[in-house]
Amino acid sequence: MTLQQRVDSDLKDAMRAKNTTKLGVLRMLKSALKYAAIAKSGAEAELSEAEAAQVIRKQVKQRQDSIESFEKGGRAELVEKEKEELAILNGYLPQPMSAEEISKIVRETISEAGATSRAQMGAVMKALQTKVAGRVDCKALSAEVSRQLS
Repeated sequence: MTLQQRVDSDLKDAMRAKNTTKLGVLRMLKSALKYAAIAKSGAEAELSEAEAAQVIRKQVKQRQDSIESFEKGGRAELVEKEKEELAILNGYLPQPMSAEEISKIVRETISEAGATSRAQMGAVMKALQTKVAGRVDCKALSAEVSRQLS
């Protein structure tokens, strides 16, 4: 089952269960996925799993930014709402890699690329992007590459 099919199925389940929070999040997610597909190549386009995961990550980032803003503004009720939505969205993301897995794959990619200095960090990051396919935050990945190339 693709990610988009899973969202559709869970959307129907949320309707049946009358779970308004989950229903709202899944409707928004379905809309974002459809919009991304249309932007990619027309109304009948389908997103790949990696592209769909990228759309979900974008939605997660929006929720994290909202949580931060609401905390600064002292809006506890909105923080809780955003955290609920964030938890629902995180359920659709691929399992993140552990620190050990990140370190290992970075080490392997550095040796494959033959990188010896930070000047070659771009080539290593490009190779890593295809390998990790969105299972790692880019900031964490960049920090690990930088640490190992130092």
